[in-house]
Amino acid sequence: MRKPLIAGNWKMFKTTAEAKVFAESFKNIYESSDIQVAICAPFTQLEALKDSFKDTDVKIGAQNMHFADEGAFTGEISAVMLKEIGIYYCIIGHSERRQYFVETDGIVNKKLHKAFAVGITPIMCVGETLEQRDVDKAFEVVKTQLMGGLKDITTTQAESLVIAYEPVWAIGTGRTASPEQANQMCGFIRDVIEELYNDDVADKVIILYGGSVKPENATEIMNMEEIDGALVGGASLVPEDFIQIVNF
Repeated sequence: MRKPLIAGNWKMFKTTAEAKVFAESFKNIYESSDIQVAICAPFTQLEALKDSFKDTDVKIGAQNMHFADEGAFTGEISAVMLKEIGIYYCIIGHSERRQYFVETDGIVNKKLHKAFAVGITPIMCVGETLEQRDVDKAFEVVKTQLMGGLKDITTTQAESLVIAYEPVWAIGTGRTASPEQANQMCGFIRDVIEELYNDDVADKVIILYGGSVKPENATEIMNMEEIDGALVGGASLVPEDFIQIVNF
């Protein structure tokens, strides 16, 4: 049985001091439950958040990593470095990484292999642009991203994968895919995973929806049959908003 996962993606927000204030506020209103909770923060905040949440079941994740263990890659962080400080999740292939930093399906695939190799659970992002949806290419685009990103990923590895469906047109725009649209695509993603692996793997993979998830729409989204959780952007920056989504 898949346990719902609510993961916050802070993007490039908050100083370390602000992250500590968030952690103290959130701990005061958070109670452990059957809902898995994660916060994916900028690199500079990870150790402070790990320390702040050490007595809770809140997991800490990174937003990116390099696929090499070390090397002349100025400004990059390796999976080994993240694992050393106890990072549990890493977002891989977010649309902003694909758009602004030219990350291809091949690069996503290399990062997935490295994350699994060191024992970090990847949150692999897929999703179409508005232009692609308008010309009925959404499903084709998402399937291509899945097939390219998961190339040579083993069945055992795939079982622990988290996939986040994030329609690019709904990220930070205030627009949200309707619950029915999100549910349809998440169901399609599960069908593709079954096609690539088997029905047992498809049943274990956690599939999130991301894209302007807010307290006002979280319940309706989370009540969709094919949606196992949410990757939350702006609303995860405010403890009182994030807890409402966690307690959907």
